[in-house]
Amino acid sequence: MNGTVHPVQQAIASLPLPEEWEWEFEVRPRRRTLGIDVAPDGRVSFAVPPGADPREVADAVRSRLPRLADEVRRRRNRPATPVKELVDGTGFAYLGRRHRLRVVPADEEPRQVRLHRGWLELPRPTDRSEGGRRIADWYTERGRHWLSARMPSLAGVVGVSPRGLEIRDLGLRWGACGPDGTITVHWAVLQLPASLVDLVLVHELCHLRVSGHGAEFRGCLRRALPDADERERRFAEEEPELWRGRVR
Repeated sequence: MNGTVHPVQQAIASLPLPEEWEWEFEVRPRRRTLGIDVAPDGRVSFAVPPGADPREVADAVRSRLPRLADEVRRRRNRPATPVKELVDGTGFAYLGRRHRLRVVPADEEPRQVRLHRGWLELPRPTDRSEGGRRIADWYTERGRHWLSARMPSLAGVVGVSPRGLEIRDLGLRWGACGPDGTITVHWAVLQLPASLVDLVLVHELCHLRVSGHGAEFRGCLRRALPDADERERRFAEEEPELWRGRVR
C-alpha cells in the first residue's frame, strides 16, 4: 500500500484484538463481502472488497470476536500431528470405523493395500516412508470413489454445480474450493465418520456460493445441514486426532 494504511485496516487495528494475535489484511477485487479466515497456526486473515466501509467492517469483526477468539485459541493449542507405527495391530480409521493394520508378505496377492475381513492389509514396504505413502494412496483412492458418489446429491442441496473433485494432501487444510469451481478434500478426512466428511464437503460447496465465512456463508451451511453447528463441534474434537501420513 505504498507505506499508507488502508482505512479498513486502520479500523480493524482500532478494535480490541488480543495483543498476541498475528493478523493480516488484504483488499481483493473479486470479493463482495468481508472474509475472515483462521490459518492452522492461528494467524487471522481479513479480506474485504474494494470500497468496503471501515465502520461496517469494524462492526462485523467486533460481533465475531468471541467466536473468532475461540477458533484462534483452539488452533494454537492443537496437539502435535499424530504419528503411526507400521506394525501389526496399529489402528487406522476409515469413515469412522476402526481397523487394525496387518503387515503381510510383499509377494502375496493382491500386492496393494486393502481392507480384508476387518483388517487393513499392507504388503511389507521397503521402508517406513513407502508404507505411509501407500496407505495415504489407499485413502486417496477410496476417498475419490466415495466422495464422487456423495457430491452430486450434496451439491444439489446447496444448489451449485462444482466443476470437479480432487482428493489429495492439503497439508493442514481439510478442504479447498478452487477459483475454477473444483472442490478438493484432504485424503485424511476419510478417517472421520461419514456425517463429518459430508460437513467438509458441504463447507467447500457453500464456498461456490459465498467466498467468506460470514452470516451468508453460515446460512448456506445451515440450510444444507441443519445440524451443522453440532457437526462442527464434533469435527473440532476429532480433527486433531486425524493421521496425516507421519510414520515411525
